[in-house]
Amino acid sequence: MFTPRLKDVLSRVLPILGNVRDVHRPIFANAFKCWSQAVWLYITDLTSDSPLDSDVMSFLNSVFELLLRVWTTSRDHKVRVSTVEALGQMVGLITRTQLKSALPRLIPAILELYKKDHDDALLATCSLYNLLNASLLSESGPPLLEFEDLTIVLSTLLPVISINSENKRHSGSSVGRKAYNEVQRCFLTVGLVYPEDLFTFLLNKCKLKEDHLTFGALCVLKHLLPRLLEAWHSKRPLLIEAARSLLDEQSLAVRKALSELIVVMASHCYLVGPSGELFVEYLVRHSAIGEIDNLKAKGEPISPTQLRAVCGKGLLLLTVTIPEMEYILWPFLLKMIVPKVYTGAVATVCRCISELCRRRSSTTPMLIECKARADIPSPEELFTRLVVLLHNPLAKEQLATQILTVLNYLSPLFPKNISMFWQDEIPKMKAYVFDTEDLKLDPSYQENWDDMIINFLAESLDVTHDADWVISLGNAFAKQYNLYTPDDDHAALLHRCMGILLQKVNDRAYVRDKIDWMYEQADISIPANRLGLAKAMGLVAASHLDTVLEKLKVILDNVGQSIFQRILSLFSESYKTEDSDDIHAALALMYGYAAKYAPSSVIEARIDALVGTNMLSRLLHVRQQTAKQAVITAIDLLGRAVINASESGATFPLKRRDMMLDYVLTLMGRDENEGFAESSLELLHTQALALNACTTLVSVEPKLTVETRNRVMKATLGFFALPNDPSDVIGPLIDNLVSLLCAILLTSGEDGRSRAEQLLHLLRQLDQYVSSPVDYQRKRGCMAVHEMLLKFRKLCVAGYCALGCSGDCPHRKYVDRSMQGNFSTLPSVFLFPDREVLCLGDRVITYLPRCADTNSEVRKISAQILDQFFSISLSLPKAALSSGLDSEKSYKALSSLEDVIAILKSDASIDPSEVFNRIVSSICALLTVDELVAALHSCTPAICDKIRQSAEGAIQAVTEFVSRRGSQLNDNDISRTTQSLLSAAVHITEKSLRVEAIGAISALAENTQSSIVFSEVLATAGKDIVTKDITRMRGGWPMQDAFYAFSQHTELSVSFMEHLISVLNRSSLVKADSHKDSHKGDNTSSSSETHVEDELLQAAIFALTAFFRGGGKTGKKAVEKSYSSVVGALTLQLGSCHGLASAGQQDPLRVLLTSFQAFCECVGDLEMGKILARSGEQREKEKWVDLIGDIAGCISIKRPKEVQHICIILTKALNRPQRFQREAAAAALSEFIRYSGDFSSVMEEMVEALCRHVSDDSPTVRRLCLRGLVQMPSACMNHYTTQVIGVILALLDDLDESVQLTAVSCLLMVTESASNDAVEPILLNLSVRLRNLQISMDPKMRANAFAAFGALSKYATGGQREGFVEQIHSTLPRLVVHLHDDDPSIRQACRVTLKQFAPLMDIQNDSTLFDSRAFGSDHRNDYENFVRELSRHLVHESERVDTYMASTIQAFDAPWPVIQANAIHFSTTMLSLSEDQHMFSHYYPQVFETLVNKMTRSQDSVVRAACSSAFGLLLRSTKSTLWRGARLDRTDSGRKSNDPESAKK
Repeated sequence: MFTPRLKDVLSRVLPILGNVRDVHRPIFANAFKCWSQAVWLYITDLTSDSPLDSDVMSFLNSVFELLLRVWTTSRDHKVRVSTVEALGQMVGLITRTQLKSALPRLIPAILELYKKDHDDALLATCSLYNLLNASLLSESGPPLLEFEDLTIVLSTLLPVISINSENKRHSGSSVGRKAYNEVQRCFLTVGLVYPEDLFTFLLNKCKLKEDHLTFGALCVLKHLLPRLLEAWHSKRPLLIEAARSLLDEQSLAVRKALSELIVVMASHCYLVGPSGELFVEYLVRHSAIGEIDNLKAKGEPISPTQLRAVCGKGLLLLTVTIPEMEYILWPFLLKMIVPKVYTGAVATVCRCISELCRRRSSTTPMLIECKARADIPSPEELFTRLVVLLHNPLAKEQLATQILTVLNYLSPLFPKNISMFWQDEIPKMKAYVFDTEDLKLDPSYQENWDDMIINFLAESLDVTHDADWVISLGNAFAKQYNLYTPDDDHAALLHRCMGILLQKVNDRAYVRDKIDWMYEQADISIPANRLGLAKAMGLVAASHLDTVLEKLKVILDNVGQSIFQRILSLFSESYKTEDSDDIHAALALMYGYAAKYAPSSVIEARIDALVGTNMLSRLLHVRQQTAKQAVITAIDLLGRAVINASESGATFPLKRRDMMLDYVLTLMGRDENEGFAESSLELLHTQALALNACTTLVSVEPKLTVETRNRVMKATLGFFALPNDPSDVIGPLIDNLVSLLCAILLTSGEDGRSRAEQLLHLLRQLDQYVSSPVDYQRKRGCMAVHEMLLKFRKLCVAGYCALGCSGDCPHRKYVDRSMQGNFSTLPSVFLFPDREVLCLGDRVITYLPRCADTNSEVRKISAQILDQFFSISLSLPKAALSSGLDSEKSYKALSSLEDVIAILKSDASIDPSEVFNRIVSSICALLTVDELVAALHSCTPAICDKIRQSAEGAIQAVTEFVSRRGSQLNDNDISRTTQSLLSAAVHITEKSLRVEAIGAISALAENTQSSIVFSEVLATAGKDIVTKDITRMRGGWPMQDAFYAFSQHTELSVSFMEHLISVLNRSSLVKADSHKDSHKGDNTSSSSETHVEDELLQAAIFALTAFFRGGGKTGKKAVEKSYSSVVGALTLQLGSCHGLASAGQQDPLRVLLTSFQAFCECVGDLEMGKILARSGEQREKEKWVDLIGDIAGCISIKRPKEVQHICIILTKALNRPQRFQREAAAAALSEFIRYSGDFSSVMEEMVEALCRHVSDDSPTVRRLCLRGLVQMPSACMNHYTTQVIGVILALLDDLDESVQLTAVSCLLMVTESASNDAVEPILLNLSVRLRNLQISMDPKMRANAFAAFGALSKYATGGQREGFVEQIHSTLPRLVVHLHDDDPSIRQACRVTLKQFAPLMDIQNDSTLFDSRAFGSDHRNDYENFVRELSRHLVHESERVDTYMASTIQAFDAPWPVIQANAIHFSTTMLSLSEDQHMFSHYYPQVFETLVNKMTRSQDSVVRAACSSAFGLLLRSTKSTLWRGARLDRTDSGRKSNDPESAKK
């Protein structure tokens, strides 16, 4: 539809082309390209009607000229590219004339694009192809270009082939491939016109030796050869010669192109004769190269692998697709097998040979041809080469299979018997290596394959029965050493092949010669080569042991003896070490394998010679790990030789076995001088081999001693802690370690008991890994334990039916009797251990936590471990009977356990907790009582397991044990179990886990005797309080958590509270009596017991505090239930703690107050808490006594119903030996008694107790008891008045003033309500005692004594009246002088008493006297006035003035100055008012003398003032004259008697 309209389009577009800018030119150029393509399509489809008339041609010519002359010269690259692309499409539409004229401009424009950007090569090449096609292949005339004009074009295109060939391989896109193909089309276009010139051009480019041009030329030749075959037929020799000249080219790209060209040449019968073999050899040689050849140069587009693949495929193509090549390939390809350079191509060569042999129905002519040619290798050479190359079963291209196939085809070349043998054996070997992926799964596939090769060779030699052929084969093997480098594993196999061959040779000289040859060719510094040599020597030793040993001795004697070695060792210590290590390693291996393969009948003497002469010790001075590995392997082989000999019937012990073990352990460790430069993998490999060797040595006779066993285990058990990586090394190492432990177990002990003890020793050594926090360590430890139990079960458990069946029965289990040795004649007691020896309890609690492990494998294995333990125990003779278990139940439990294990193995999705519960349930039924106790005693490590889930499992198991079987535990078991659980709780720092552990303790207390559990907890807590800072313990104090748990426990809270109260009641922090005893006598045990009791008591107080604060609702109920007991205990302890506080120890008091406060908070008594907070820490005795009283009062008001029970407790507490507790009890009772009026029976007990304890050693107890007696309710007081007054009377004579004061105060209280009948009988006794107390120094005592004396006056009504009146008169002067005491209370008491005495003294107008203002006044003048009035009455009315005067004079010496002054005033007043002459004469001198003395000597002003006033009073009195006369007479007489002069006169 478009082409017919082209004219109109061009007519419109052409005028504007000249004005199009560069930015739009690519668009227009692309349009012209598309229009040209449309026209070509139109012409191709509709050739009859051409749309190109003269106008269109004119337009096209104009456009072509514009694009060619203007747009191709644009500076814009895109414009030039799009223009060239458009011109390439238009060249076929313009006239030949215009095209010819445009060529000089158009060709350079196109070629210019190749220089700028290789990405434009495809567009440029497409345009160039169109141009060449239009110029050279036009039907309208001859070619427009000569070949000379095309050389520059062809030279430009050749590098493009190389570039796009590389892009075609590496880019993965089709652009490079299209460009490559377009270039080939260009060359083909030229070749169709100028074939000979192009051939010459290409050959010349090959000769230039420029890689990119040579590569391009070869690619063009490969492409054009099939297409220009006829044109180039005459050029065959030239092409062959050119290809031959390139055979030595080094470029990999050129080699690849040449290889491809050779294949194309072969397909067209170019390869004939010697030249054909030359090119085939080229392909084979390059099929053998690999990456290791390092032929890839920098910038090389081809890799050696690619070249090898091309050559290999080409060689196969020649064999399979070109029948004519058969005559060249056969038997020439046999030459390609033996040479070393073709080793890498053997698989391809063998495949080609197999194909050639397969295509021929009969191989006889081929074999004849093979034998006819002298240059073909001999059958022996082919056989030895191919056998050695069989080494790698995983080699690429199925090398092993190809070799075996070729050997099968070539079998007619060998002795007839071999051919028959190979027909059976080769298919088996091919089947083994058929599935390489399956083969890789076997870690020992290489070793097994090498053994198969050696066996294949050995049996092939055996079936020949031709000694000469074997010798020739040996010579062929000897020549093979030049084909392999020492580090090639094929060399090691070659050694072994040589060794097995020499084993079949009887010529000793030949054997000795080849042994020397092998040793000379071997590089013993390479471990693989060294090992191959050693195995070869061992194979030879099977038939020529002495010859081999002679050679080894020569080597050993010549170590370091050569001159060259001596010189080097002088300059290089490392050379000396390395060379010596290699030789010693090789020697060790050769000795080892010689012992392995040597006949058992002669090996004993050889081993004894080797070990006994310390020859082996010369091989131990090696440092390199590989050398150590060799020596260890040799020792292992020696031990295995002994084992093999024993299995063959030649049993003998390995002498110096322990020494060899020491050698292995020494070699296993890291050298002190060895750095870390050496690979740790090598060290691990060394250790794995050492463990294997130890296993072997342990398994031989004689048996291990205990010292050797311990030494081996100490050196090896640490490998369980190795990290997992690298797993391929660590895995075998751990397996070897487990095998070693099993070997130690199997070879130790002489009887069942000793074997069981050995087992336990090994298991205990593994406990650290079984309970390790590292996942893989636990798994390894459990696996090792399980393996050892399996071995032990086979070793020690016979087919004995635990149910007592005789003969064959279904319960009997099969046992490998071979594991038991020759014990058939021994009694079962010797063979089998007792169940007790297995220590099942300890073992169960060790592995049971693993059943709850986070690792599923560990859980499975640990369950199997427990199953093995109980299977063993129940399979022992009479195990069920001796254990005390029910056999049927035991087997049922064991069956349940095995069901769980089966579930674990089959179903990984089962809930682990359910499985664990079933396991614990089974174990609980399987344990005996002793085993259960042992498990509980050993539970601490299990509960402290590093894995949380395991620790929880252990706690769960212990809880289950004590819940189900706690009743079977005795007191000691309970105590020890509690200690174990407490130890675990202390070591656990995680709060929630500790709570669970304490929950187990609660379960123990609930299901056993709780008091024992509580005592252990308190004992532990007491030790912690004394020895630790419990406030700073990590995770909190565990004992407090235990207290919380007990207090919150529904069943235990009440019993725990009762236990705490019992602890408080039976001990005290202050033990006065015991302390006194300890001071008197050094009783260490008593002191220790006291210390323990103190710790226990402190712990109980802390426990109470925790109970009050953390008990919750449950704890509060328990406290309410035991309220009276708690109050009583706390009250008594409060007394003890105040006793300590008075001695300076404040801490116990603070702790107790804290507990008391917590109690108040718990019961909701805030008032009591305030009392404690206000006065709790007062040290004074009166203060804390008052505190207890206040507490008692508070309780009595708030909880009156509890008072009776509290009083009963405190009443009994009065009998306690602790003084402070008795005081506290008395203090509380003295208050509680006030509220006990309704409790008649209790009151009677209380009164009796209080009366009894008024004689207590403690004054405080005495006075408090008395105070309590007088505070009883009035209703009760009337009943007990006589008793109370009697007590008061007794205490008035107490030696302690405080008691006396209390007695006086109580007497005052009693007299308020006491009846006459109660008081009158002892009225005088009371009076006398009160008079004695009136002179007390204590003002309060005096005041109370005066007041009490006055109070007694109302009871002076009967027969005691006269006597009491006499007491009054005796006391009156004392009352008078104390009326003006310094103490106001005394003054008031004296005033009241005088008023009370007045009616009994018959004083007239007493009311006037005692109601006067002076009587009640505190002023001195008023007092003196009152005394004057009173004296006047006494002097005039009383007959007892003389008595009053005498009593008053006694008061002159009173200790109180004011009393002295009062006495002076009272006495002088009575003297001044008295009319009695006798009184004057008797008392005036005394008074006067006293006044003088007091006046001159007294330091108190009040006394001196009183004396002065007294003198004045006496002077003013009516009797002063008489007084003065008498006084003067007495004075004069005194002077005369004292004057010596007067005496003389």
